Amino acid sequence: RKLGRTTAQRKAMLRGMVTLLLKTGKVETTYARAQELSAKADEMITLGKKGGLSAYRTALEYITEEDVAKKLFDVIAPAYAEVNGGYTKVLKMGPRRGDGAETAIVKLVEVKAKDEAPAVVAPVEERPVEETPVEETPVEETPVEETPAEETPAEETPVEETPAEETPVEE
Repeated sequence: RKLGRTTAQRKAMLRGMVTLLLKTGKVETTYARAQELSAKADEMITLGKKGGLSAYRTALEYITEEDVAKKLFDVIAPAYAEVNGGYTKVLKMGPRRGDGAETAIVKLVEVKAKDEAPAVVAPVEERPVEETPVEETPVEETPVEETPAEETPAEETPVEETPAEETPVEE
């Protein structure tokens, strides 16, 4: 797809979008761009899964930020070690308001570990707290004498009312 751009512009746009997708995990764009972006992002993740210096340098040629390339090789690619392809998904969102272009969101697919239950959050088990016996010492009770409170009326302070200044109205 040409996406209405020259070759250099198209490649630069896709490089930036792949970098953003790997950095944030989600990108919103038009549907045609989303399909191209998904294919390129899958290529980069496959490079990350290969590992090695040659693959890292090839990824750095395409990805525009070095820290994102490092994240790809250290975090993202190992998460997809057991998955063969399909690292991204494209979700259609409907027409864009201004020009009616079909929009879509490209997301990295969440990988579930083999031991992990699918999409169920288990409550965290609380560890029992060991109770240490506390020595109780007898407390001597002292009688408290109740004294009647003196009822004194609160002093009322007169509030001075200041008349609002009247400003003459010019007609």
